[in-house]
Amino acid sequence: MLSISMEEDEFFGEKTFQRFCAEFIKHSRQIGDGWEWRTSKDCSEGYMCKTYFQIKPGTVVSYLGTSAHVQTCLPTEEALELPLDDFEVTETTTGSEVIKYEYHVLYSCSYQVPVLYFRASFLDGRPLALKDIWEGIHECYKTQMLQEPWDTITQQEHPILGQPFFVLHPCKTNEFMTPVLKDSQKINSLRC
Repeated sequence: MLSISMEEDEFFGEKTFQRFCAEFIKHSRQIGDGWEWRTSKDCSEGYMCKTYFQIKPGTVVSYLGTSAHVQTCLPTEEALELPLDDFEVTETTTGSEVIKYEYHVLYSCSYQVPVLYFRASFLDGRPLALKDIWEGIHECYKTQMLQEPWDTITQQEHPILGQPFFVLHPCKTNEFMTPVLKDSQKINSLRC
């Protein structure tokens, strides 16, 4: 189990980050939630990543390789995450959209913390509008983030891929991860 107290160990090295990532990915594989480790052929650095498809309510999708008459309607929240590649899903309605979210967690040598990079696009490659990104923020963080939006989330080039991504500012990692880790520790203590 990952047992790190953000208050005590706010900063750690890249080797520690990679060790935690390996543990996290091992657990992710056990529960099947899709996180994986990627490296670049151009450098030795790597990052954790996950792709998530969100289907807005009422969207009807069909899967390639199935009969043209077989379609799956996925309006419920539990059906929002699909472990599919974007070429495996074709949108069949014009009023609703399928959104592809990419999450990447990289280590920042400058800040000595993991950094969350993310982007969102429709299946045709169009990026989500900034207002849609802000609307998608979880309610428990929305008030705080909207007070200082660009101090919390900004857009910059992905250091490994060289493509534009949104970034949770490294100075905010501790602030946003502390409640998550506390909740995780509570859940783990209940299981023991």
